[in-house]
Order: sequence, then C-alpha cells, then structure tokens
Amino acid sequence: MTVTPEQAVDTANEVFGRHPGYRALHAKGTLCTGRFTAAPAGAALTRAAHMRGEPVPATIRFSNGGGNPQVPDHAPDVRGLAVKLYLPDGPRTDIVAQSAPRFPVRTIDAFLELMHASHPGPAMPFKFTRFLARNPAAMRSLPANLAALRPPVSYVAIPYYAIHAFRWIDGDGGVRHVRYTWVPQAPARSLSPLAARRLGGDYLQHELRARLARGPARFTLELQIAADGDPVDDLTAAWPEDRPRLDAGTLEVTGLETERETGGDVLIFDPTRVTDGIELSADPILQFRSRAYSASVARRMPGH
Repeated sequence: MTVTPEQAVDTANEVFGRHPGYRALHAKGTLCTGRFTAAPAGAALTRAAHMRGEPVPATIRFSNGGGNPQVPDHAPDVRGLAVKLYLPDGPRTDIVAQSAPRFPVRTIDAFLELMHASHPGPAMPFKFTRFLARNPAAMRSLPANLAALRPPVSYVAIPYYAIHAFRWIDGDGGVRHVRYTWVPQAPARSLSPLAARRLGGDYLQHELRARLARGPARFTLELQIAADGDPVDDLTAAWPEDRPRLDAGTLEVTGLETERETGGDVLIFDPTRVTDGIELSADPILQFRSRAYSASVARRMPGH
C-alpha cells in the first residue's frame, strides 16, 4: 500500500479529531525563543553555518504528541521539542525531536496502524495486540518508549531524540552519519500519574512559563556517531552503545515567543529542512515527513 500525505493527515484526524487551525499531531504546544551555540567538537564534523561557534537565534516549540489541543498535560504521551535555527547567511534549518527514544516501525503504513491501535478506548487492547502480531519488531521499542510516556516534571527536564540519522560533511569533504539527542541540563525527572493529575491539565505550560521567568533552560546537543556498517536508513535500528558520543553545542531557551503563530502566521518545523554540510539519509519516514507537513499546513490555513 502507498500512503499519500493527505491519507496520513486523515488518519491523525480520525484518531484525534479534526481541530481547525491546529497541527494534525503535536497540536498542543508552547513557543519559546532562544539561541544555539555550537561546540568545537561539533564544528569539526560539519561545515554547516550554525556549527561555526557563533550563537544563532532559535524558535523553540515544546509540545504534547497527540493531535487534540485540549489533551491534559498529565495524560500519558510522547512530548516534542522542535527547534528552528536562523543561520547567519539567511536560511533556516530545523531539528525535530521527541521524548520516546525509539521509533517502533519503519514504514508509514505501520505508523498509521500504530496510531489507530494506540488510541484509548474499549477496543485498544485488541487493536494493539493485533498491531504487535503484524509488526513483531515493534516489541523491541516498547520498554524504553513506555517509560517515556510518564508525565515529566517539566518540558525542560527530559531528553529528546531526533531518531533519524543525518549525513554530516566537514570542510574537507569527510562524511559521518550522526543521530541527535537534546540532553537537558536540568535533572531529568518524571511524575507519577496521580501527582501529575493533581497539578492540573495545563501544568507543563504553567511550569515552563514560571521556569523561564527565573532564567534560561538549557539542553546539550549530543551526537552519536555511526560506525561503518551501522544502519543509517532504518530509524528503528539502535546503534551499539559503544559508538562515540560528543557535545555539539548548547541550546538556551530564554523566554516565551509571543510574536509567532498569531493571526494567519503558520510556523513549520521540518526535519528535512537542512543546510549545506548536512544531508538527509534515505530513511523512508524521514523522506515522507515534509510532504505530510505540507498537507497538514494546508488544513491549518483559514478556510480549510
């Protein structure tokens, strides 16, 4: 089966409802401002403009994973961290990450089936069991991903994984494949479901505002570097833990962004928006994402 971007958005709308003006997934979110400063180790691996060491401005969005903007923050969910970097010479590049460390499937068809199977309701146990029977490899991701669904104490106190591999090219033409993780500099902590429920349906939004009023929150951009033979086009494949990891820079979240996404402004975070010195892998889900975002954006525009 060949899924179209429109069919992918249709599936998200079937599962979470259609909410005019909102994203099909990661509908509930908070925009922030900040900056990214590359570290020397990262600059040595790519000629990309944002890795030269000078701070670059950033727009940052924290979100819950589902497509319902009314979902309470205490509900079990994947959380998102999307970062748009404004490069010195004019272009922009995006890094899109999630709190679940493993992606359970490698095709769009299987992902849409997973969305249907994971939707809460009386039929969920049957549908999820059937999904696992049809996609047994997804079992490998369950332990780590289930732990990531626990409500966090804060959006800025959990790691976020960009999951896809990207091809980094240095100034001499040397090539390496890397995966990104945003590692919080605040202690990573989660809450029990009951403790989170007591904090209210918007506790993550309120906590983020209060925290940023006290000062910036910071994440380290950690790179894991593939070795020859590691799968770079399969986002479900974990690379061995002994692969080198290094600090590529620091993201500072400095405050709330109140100018964007007002009126008819539509902001898109797209992991395929790369710049010279960084290239996409052949991962089919990565290649599909930009087209799905375009379909989703068309429905967010007034009159749709």
